[in-house]
Amino acid sequence: MAFTYFFRDLHTLELICDHAIPDLRSKAELKIWDAGCAMGPEPYTLAMLLRDRMDQLDFEKVKIQATDIDGSDLFDKIILAAEYPREQVQRIPAEIFEKYFIKVEKRDSYQLTAEIRGAVTFQKHDLLTLNNIGKDFGLILCKNVLLHFNEQERINVIRMFDEALTEGGYLAMEQTQKLPAELEHKFEPVVSNARIYRKRRH
Repeated sequence: MAFTYFFRDLHTLELICDHAIPDLRSKAELKIWDAGCAMGPEPYTLAMLLRDRMDQLDFEKVKIQATDIDGSDLFDKIILAAEYPREQVQRIPAEIFEKYFIKVEKRDSYQLTAEIRGAVTFQKHDLLTLNNIGKDFGLILCKNVLLHFNEQERINVIRMFDEALTEGGYLAMEQTQKLPAELEHKFEPVVSNARIYRKRRH
């Protein structure tokens, strides 16, 4: 299970909300794939940021599908329950924490609200199988994963993402990963200060 925490790389997540979401929110369903979700803080963080920018009706269209290769029992015990110990949530901004977390009785932990939990579904998935989990995603988020692959594996996985994205859909990667030269013709950069790309329309 990879290490992660709530509101990690907030800069990139906020840029995604600022640039991609206004362009995608008119769709009947806003499909997002978070590939390599670890213990769940990233997709849940994105869900909270989106909820803060959307009314209830718009947010009901958000469907975040989060995947990770991990096979431990943490996947079921922590991620699906969306319950986290105090030390994992204490650095979350107070206004966010108060809106979206509820104290769990008789345990020193906190659970995300049903509205946020309901926007995210999880499944175990190995990116290197190159099997898509679906089609027509408006946004694919893959951060802190690609650096573990070799160059050809990165090319293959990003090509798979391209096939899973709808035309004009967005791909966000970790800051350390450049888009492989072989795939530059498929995407256009959205901003200069983060690895956010938009699939070119044909």
